[in-house]
Amino acid sequence: MAYDDLRSFLRALEREGDLKRIKVEVDPHLEVGEIVDRVQKAKGPALLFENVKGSAMPLAMNVFGTERRLSKALGLKSPDDIAEKIGGLLKPELPQGFTGFREAFGKLATMAHVPPRNVKSGDAPVHEVVLTGEDVDLEQLPALFTWPLDGGSFFNLGLTHTKDPDSGVRNLGLYRLQRHDRRTIGMHWQIHKDSRNHAAVAAKRGERLPVAIAFGCPPAVTYAATAPLPGDIDEYLFAGFVAGERVRMVDCKTVPLQVPADAEVVLEGWLEPGELLPEGPFGDHTGFYTPQEPFPALTIDCVTMRRRPVLQSIVVGRPPTEDGPLGKFTERFFLPLLKVIIPDIVDYDLPEAGGFHNCVIVSIDKKYPKHAQKVMHAIWGAHMMSLTKLIVVVDADCDVHDYQEVAWRALGNVDYSRDLSVVEGPVDHLDHASYQQFWGGKAGIDATRKLPEEGYTRDGGWPEMVASDPETAARVTRRWKEYGL
Repeated sequence: MAYDDLRSFLRALEREGDLKRIKVEVDPHLEVGEIVDRVQKAKGPALLFENVKGSAMPLAMNVFGTERRLSKALGLKSPDDIAEKIGGLLKPELPQGFTGFREAFGKLATMAHVPPRNVKSGDAPVHEVVLTGEDVDLEQLPALFTWPLDGGSFFNLGLTHTKDPDSGVRNLGLYRLQRHDRRTIGMHWQIHKDSRNHAAVAAKRGERLPVAIAFGCPPAVTYAATAPLPGDIDEYLFAGFVAGERVRMVDCKTVPLQVPADAEVVLEGWLEPGELLPEGPFGDHTGFYTPQEPFPALTIDCVTMRRRPVLQSIVVGRPPTEDGPLGKFTERFFLPLLKVIIPDIVDYDLPEAGGFHNCVIVSIDKKYPKHAQKVMHAIWGAHMMSLTKLIVVVDADCDVHDYQEVAWRALGNVDYSRDLSVVEGPVDHLDHASYQQFWGGKAGIDATRKLPEEGYTRDGGWPEMVASDPETAARVTRRWKEYGL
């Protein structure tokens, strides 16, 4: 089973020697970021800063910084555990298309332990302390000024809750939050994000939008907030499925939303239509600064928290970072569901160096001419995979996670006058390489073996790959010690 809350997981990590307490005073202006960046790149332990300058609140960092820690947090041996579970639910029907994708998740809702359950305010640890009005002071929370050219201090792991004003469907998303002053934060709602759509609908109706932001949530909830689910799929349903138990939810104090009862800190407020402030620059997970842009500015009316709360945050920047394990889990979790939409896929890999969306390496069991191109265009039409800028298609016998193997295929199996597809389409809001914002050029590389029907008519057909004689290889393995090597 996954851990019920952040603090029980931190205690477990400390017992195992995988959490380091930093007792000396550290400055959230650049110093914390420099420490965390070094530790996470060395795949070091989780960190608990107990004495953050300007705040009485401890700061938990690098909590999900390795695949082992994230697996432990979610009660798994590896991300493949949950992928197998999802795959089992989808068989034998394997419905195709987006309807099948949603039907597949709908099947999860029939599991009694999955849907979230409501608890009373008195049973919710996050309501042990309630601050309103002039008692609200975001300066008491340890926000991070991580990189020298950042535009201010940010909260990087606040889970944002909104509802569609028309349908009432809630959304849980992870967006950076710039602290403008003691009661105002900037909401970095990118163009493709559901919360931005909710705000647009509310503004069109002349209504303000209720918002709640939770910090230090149960690990499965934090993970679910990072998962690129369709807008009508409840992240709390998915969190319950991942955790193997129902998430405890409580009504907010001042807005008509629900948040995890076992969160550490929650901010509540109403977003007024048209309330915008300059947000950024920010050293983002792309490894580059994203520019200053106007984004919604939320006024916080209420803060609820546990007694002696712990704030959780992350540091992003040039990979590898804590984004790595989170992205790799998403890659594994969603393979069975991606196969529902695109059954041609054998396996895929989302390189961390590509920010998990700039590049997709996919293997297929090639069956007919231009099969690779068919898969490329299917990926560009699959939900948030539409933001992919580079797709490399290889044969099924290529290990997509072995980048040297992939490079060997891609560098040697391609005639770029025939095997390179260049198209235009949407790109990520944060993409700095496109010559205009939100859309740009994309490429697909067909690195599969070419068929005669595709125009490969050279004598002898596509050549065989060099490989050892199996019988000789087995004999050498048996005698290896005899060679003294």
